[in-house]
Amino acid sequence: MAHEARTMTYLRQRGYPVPAVEEISADGSDLVMERIDGPSMVQAIGDAPWTVKRHARMLAELHVQLHELTPPDFLERISVLSGNSVLHLDLHPLNVIIGPHGPVVIDWSNASVGDPDIDVGLAWVLMAAGEIPGVRVKSTILGWVRSLLVRGFVARFDREEVASKLRSIVEVKVRDPHMSPKETDRMWRVVDRAERRASRSAGRERQPSRRQ
Repeated sequence: MAHEARTMTYLRQRGYPVPAVEEISADGSDLVMERIDGPSMVQAIGDAPWTVKRHARMLAELHVQLHELTPPDFLERISVLSGNSVLHLDLHPLNVIIGPHGPVVIDWSNASVGDPDIDVGLAWVLMAAGEIPGVRVKSTILGWVRSLLVRGFVARFDREEVASKLRSIVEVKVRDPHMSPKETDRMWRVVDRAERRASRSAGRERQPSRRQ
């Protein structure tokens, strides 16, 4: 908790939307944060599916804003890929609350330093493959709404560049003991689809143009 509180304090001082830290126990085991009233981004999309594109852009901008910050010395560097950006490592719609004054990002326990494409790739894979809790939300967001969310988010970045790193990113993520075999299988399917699409795009670029 002390690590999470320190991270959030650092980010908030630099204008990033995180809850204010109100109290941390002396032993670092208890943390009291500012209460943010509002739904998660998943709930907001489930309640109003027609807002999915706007929320996809919002999520992408939260990534961009975070990755532009100078990382603090106390954050550990993630071993996969190289880079010098602050990473959340779980920045997807379940960890974004739509508060009265805009989106707020929660759950900073895994914050690290590294390649920003790690954050983008993880969000891509988790949104495309992860379980979505809640029957009502699940039935609403799955299918075309989920697809619009993922496409709208990834469009803000270099899709081919991120796709080329997905396999390395997922190889680390699947070591998480909290990942179920079903979730792991779906993540690898997302990687396979992204690589096939990138391969087809590369093939089209290599084809010589025909002149009449």
